[in-house]
Amino acid sequence: MAAPHETEATGPGRATERILAWGERAQALQDDDLETGPGAGLDDGFDGEQLERQDRAALRRVDGLRTELEDVTEVEYRQLRLENVVLVGVYSGGARGAEDAENSLRELAALAETAGALVLDGMLQRRPNPDPATYVGRGKAEELAEIVKELGADTVIADSELSPSQRRALEDKVKVKVIDRTAVILDIFSQHAKSREGKAQVELAQLEYLLPRLRGWGESMSRQAGGQVGGQGAGMGSRGPGETKIELDRRRIHTRMARLRKQIKGFAPARQAKRANRDRFEVPGVAIVGYTNAGKSSLLNRITGAGVLVENALFATLDATVRRTGTPDGREFTIADTVGFVRNLPHQLVEAFRSTFEEVTESDVIVHVVDASHPDPAAQIATVRDVLGETGARSIPEIVVFNKADLIGDDERLVLRGLQPDAIFASARTGDGIDAILAAIAELLPRPDVAVSLLVPFDRGDIIAMLHDRFEVLHEAYEEAGTRVEAKVTPAALAQLDEFRAV
Repeated sequence: MAAPHETEATGPGRATERILAWGERAQALQDDDLETGPGAGLDDGFDGEQLERQDRAALRRVDGLRTELEDVTEVEYRQLRLENVVLVGVYSGGARGAEDAENSLRELAALAETAGALVLDGMLQRRPNPDPATYVGRGKAEELAEIVKELGADTVIADSELSPSQRRALEDKVKVKVIDRTAVILDIFSQHAKSREGKAQVELAQLEYLLPRLRGWGESMSRQAGGQVGGQGAGMGSRGPGETKIELDRRRIHTRMARLRKQIKGFAPARQAKRANRDRFEVPGVAIVGYTNAGKSSLLNRITGAGVLVENALFATLDATVRRTGTPDGREFTIADTVGFVRNLPHQLVEAFRSTFEEVTESDVIVHVVDASHPDPAAQIATVRDVLGETGARSIPEIVVFNKADLIGDDERLVLRGLQPDAIFASARTGDGIDAILAAIAELLPRPDVAVSLLVPFDRGDIIAMLHDRFEVLHEAYEEAGTRVEAKVTPAALAQLDEFRAV
C-alpha cells in the first residue's frame, strides 16, 4: 500500500489535512505481500474443500477491461467497470486521533473493495465536530469536489453515518453519489447472506436504514390525483388532503418491515429446538467471536474441519456455523462460528442479527479471536467487547486468542502480551497454539460435580458410552455382574442413572 502523505494547510484556524492515496489494492488488515488468491490460507487441507469460496469466485469483475464505447452516437452506449470511489473522514484530537482515523479509513477502503469498488483516494479533515451541513467544512467540500472531478470518481464514501441532510448537501457540492460507512457494510452483508434467515435479517436492516433517507423529486412529492382531467390531476377528487408517493413508499416499507420481523421471529422455534436438543444431552457450548477478518472461520476449520468459507475479505461469512468436537480429556462440546464485528457496526445490524448473537449469549465459553498482525489490536478488542456488552454476553468466561501469530515478531508479541497477559498466541494457518486453545476451553467448560458409583450391566453399553461422552469417568472396572464405574455427573442426569446406582 502506498504510504499516506500529508499536506499542511496554512493560515490561522486551518486544520491539518491527510490525503491517503491507494495505488494498489487496499489491505486494511494484513500485509501487502500475503497470498490472497483462491488457495490462500489453505494448509494441509484443514479448511476443507471451500466449495462456497469457489462458487463465489466463479464470477469476478476484471479491472482494466474497458467496454465503454468512445462514440456515444452508437446505437447503444454501455459502460461496465468497477465503481470508482473517494473516501472522506473527519477526526478530532491530536496524533492519536489522527492514527485512529487513518486506521479507520484504511478499514473503510477494505470494506469498499469487498463491496466491489475501486478506491482512488482518501481525505481526512481535523475539526472538533463534523459540519452539520456538509460533514466536512465548506472549503474542504469544494476541495473534495475538485479531487472527485480530477480522478473521475463515481461515489464519495464518508467514514461516519451521515444524516439525510448532510448526504444531500454533500452530493450538491461534489456532484456525484454520496454514501456512508453504514451503507457499505449493509451492501456487503446483502451480497454475502446465504441462508433465508440471514437474507431476511439483512433486508430488515437495509429498510430500517433506508426509511429516514427516502427522497422524492417532482411528481414524487405531489399528491395522488383522484380524477384525471387533461393529465394534470385537477379534476374532482384531487382536491383536499391526499397521500404523496413518498408517503406511500414509507407505508410500504413499514409493511415490509413488519412482515420481515414476523418471518425472523418464525425462525426462532427451529433454533430453540436445536438448542433444546443440546441442552437435553447437556452438551456445553463455545462461541468464537472477534473482529471481522481476524480468522474465526479458519480457527473453526482447524479445530473441527468444518470446511467453512475462508477468504481474505471482510464479512466473508455471516451465518452462524455450529460443529461438535471434544476436549483433550474426551468431553464433547459444540463450537459456533459467528458473524464478525467492526468498529461503528450499524445499530440496525445489531438489532437485526440479535437472533444470531443468541449463539454467543447462550454459550458457556467465548473464544475471542484478535488479529495479531492488525495495526491496532486494542481497538479490535474494545469494539468486540462493546458489542458483547450490548448483547448481554460480557459475563461469560472469555479466552483471548491472538491469531496470525506467525506474522508478527518478538517485539510485537511483547506488546500484545502487555495488552492481554493471559492471551494465547496461535496461528490457524500453521496450527500453532491450537492445543493450548483446546486445553483452555476444557479448563473453563462446566464440569460435572456429582460423584456416583454405578454398576452397569454388560448389555447396556450405551450407558457406558454416554458416561464417557458427556461426563467425567474416574474409575472403571469389570465385575461378574457388569461394569463398575466411578464417575462425576450433573444433577440432571441422576434420574436417568438411578437404576444403576451401586448398593
